[in-house]
Amino acid sequence: MRLRTWLVTALALLATPGILGALSTALASDTSSTQPDDLRALDGEWIYVEDRTEGRAIEQLGPPMSSKFSMRIEEGAVILVRGHGSGHRDVRVALDGTITEVAEPQKISRYRGAWKDGAFTYEVDFVRGSDSAPQGLIRREFRITADGLLVRAANDPSEGYTSVGLYRHAQDIALPAPAKAAIGDLAWLAGAWVGTRGAEGATSIEERWSPPLGGAMLAVSRTVSRGRMTAFEYLRIVERDGGLVYIAQPGGASPTEFVLTELSPTRAVFDNPRHDYPKRIVYELSAEGGLSATIGQLKGGTPRRFEFKREGS
Repeated sequence: MRLRTWLVTALALLATPGILGALSTALASDTSSTQPDDLRALDGEWIYVEDRTEGRAIEQLGPPMSSKFSMRIEEGAVILVRGHGSGHRDVRVALDGTITEVAEPQKISRYRGAWKDGAFTYEVDFVRGSDSAPQGLIRREFRITADGLLVRAANDPSEGYTSVGLYRHAQDIALPAPAKAAIGDLAWLAGAWVGTRGAEGATSIEERWSPPLGGAMLAVSRTVSRGRMTAFEYLRIVERDGGLVYIAQPGGASPTEFVLTELSPTRAVFDNPRHDYPKRIVYELSAEGGLSATIGQLKGGTPRRFEFKREGS
């Protein structure tokens, strides 16, 4: 009889709108605290946009971590998918501060993460042996802002965050305005171009560009080091919508497109801010008849420069 009375009373209380509403609010509040909107917004692939570290010289500008990385959000954890220095494996970083160990042949990486004050932070300790002291510590913070994802990084957390960069999803990065041009405007690029790099020219690089014809120029690039081919690339420049598009396929991979944004009789600049690296490719003909090819970021950093001469010159 007492049990029946208790059940009736309990059902009556739950049926009371105020109490039922309070219970629903408490549950909803608990769910949102474990998976807030800003945390869920970290999900997906992120592309480096610009360096926002204060006081850096232009040649020092660059991303605070990989130019492209991905994360996946799960209940109570963030999964580091790629671009975090964890090799080809996914790493689950719990938000309660517990440690995730990743064993590799030469080291052990220990990850610890947390969600606090609207930001996800994780630290990584690198240990060379199970009985060794940590030999390095990296801390990274990820915070959603009106401009995109702000990433702060520190290789020595005792000194605070020393590098700051802005990242966005590719579809949120504006594409550049294309320059007007026809394929014949790049006739100066046609020919066989060869160059060397490294000590005593140990590495040779070549690009062989066909003459402009049919709205396109085609090329193949090859890198040879110590008598062996170490890299190759298929290249195209094609006319499109009154401008020119540079299409690169390193190693025969899927094509990546760069839009012509600047053109002069001896210089051509192709940009793709949605690509991780490079974002800019520049070809320039020197007064002496040599050719330089430069790849790098849209702004600052240290671009990679390749020097060529016409084959046989």
